Amino acid sequence: MQTSVTPSREKPTLRRQGIYLLPNLFTLAALFAGFYAVVQGMNKNFEYAAMAIFIAMVLDGLDGRVARLTHSQSAFGAEFDSLSDMVSFGVAPALVAYEWMLRGLGKLGWMVAFIYCAGAALRLARFNTMIGTADKRWFTGIPSPAAAALVAGLVWICHEYGYNDLAILPWVALGFTAFAGISMVTNVKFWSFKEIHLRRKVPFVAMLVVVLVILLLVSKPPLVLFGFFVGYGLSGYVMALLGLSRSKNGGGSAVSPEQ
Repeated sequence: MQTSVTPSREKPTLRRQGIYLLPNLFTLAALFAGFYAVVQGMNKNFEYAAMAIFIAMVLDGLDGRVARLTHSQSAFGAEFDSLSDMVSFGVAPALVAYEWMLRGLGKLGWMVAFIYCAGAALRLARFNTMIGTADKRWFTGIPSPAAAALVAGLVWICHEYGYNDLAILPWVALGFTAFAGISMVTNVKFWSFKEIHLRRKVPFVAMLVVVLVILLLVSKPPLVLFGFFVGYGLSGYVMALLGLSRSKNGGGSAVSPEQ
């Protein structure tokens, strides 16, 4: 008499499941850009290191969109993306900033670099635990790519316009690095841009604005990118202060980012 064998319901291994190639190639390219930034930072090629971090930002923005367009989202891709972000937007900016200007500040320099690196790790961990529960219109704390852009943008613009010899620059770099690191773990809300839908109709003047932005970006990339991310980094605090002042003045109907 043969006994029936219940088929195993064990979760298939990653080898059996396989992985989606296309979106993970973008993630791998972003990881390479972050690693390249670390290498160039160690070789004192800080301008190339800063540019590599911005390239990693572009690739990081593409991998998720490619996965959604091709219906190839996966748990593996999400974990791989987080690890790539930690290298590109956590370790790389901290090391580049330290090798660039913070090394000369001694113990204070590497402590602030670590604050940034730890802030990026905590930001990514909090983001992963809030998926599906947080309001998609807002980020809690500045996103790690934007924080990396603050640090890398400062490096790039100083090399582009010859500000590296300023006596106050190490302290400016210290302030930017600390501000970016702390902003990642605050509860301040930053707009996520996820309400922008490219399929919707817009006024014709919007196309002219896009053309103007492209021309400015092509003519002075470091200045435009750095200015944009500085404005974005301040926007969350400005909105928080406006909301606080309205609530103190009895404006109970003021809409906060959390609503």
